[in-house]
Amino acid sequence: MKPAVPCYYHLDVEVSPERVGQVKRILAAHLRYWNLEILVESVCHCAEALLRTIEEHAADKNTTIEMWWNGQHLITAVSDNSQDIGPHKAPQGCLAQIAALSDGWGCCATGAGGKIIWFSWRARAAERAPLVPPAPAPSLREARRTPRHIPLPEPALSVSRDKVEAVAALG
Repeated sequence: MKPAVPCYYHLDVEVSPERVGQVKRILAAHLRYWNLEILVESVCHCAEALLRTIEEHAADKNTTIEMWWNGQHLITAVSDNSQDIGPHKAPQGCLAQIAALSDGWGCCATGAGGKIIWFSWRARAAERAPLVPPAPAPSLREARRTPRHIPLPEPALSVSRDKVEAVAALG
């Protein structure tokens, strides 16, 4: 199989109750476009949990969502600039859901006092994933035929099996 072309998606959004559903549909559409239908439910559920937490608890509702797909791993990151809820104050139910649904997750602080929560999944690239163009095949003039049979040279010190057994019987 040919390697998939790396994909990246970035979305800046001001979170509100009606925007959470829109963002879920946007993320699902990008995952389907990347032929990652199998990850739609998990990614959208985790992103929704984080967006609802931001919508309910954060004073600054501006959020950035990013997704990276490299053909084997999908990483989704949700970041905010709110200093109201730090990574250690995030609702445990939200983080427990992310831990249960993803292969890995983590959290780090930003320079502005906010946080980035990321989660990842391993997945196989779909057959219809965007592919890297193949290298051109050599023309008939460039291609050389390989010989069908190459005789192997006889080793200089070849000893037959009968001679080895005769020496072993004497010894």
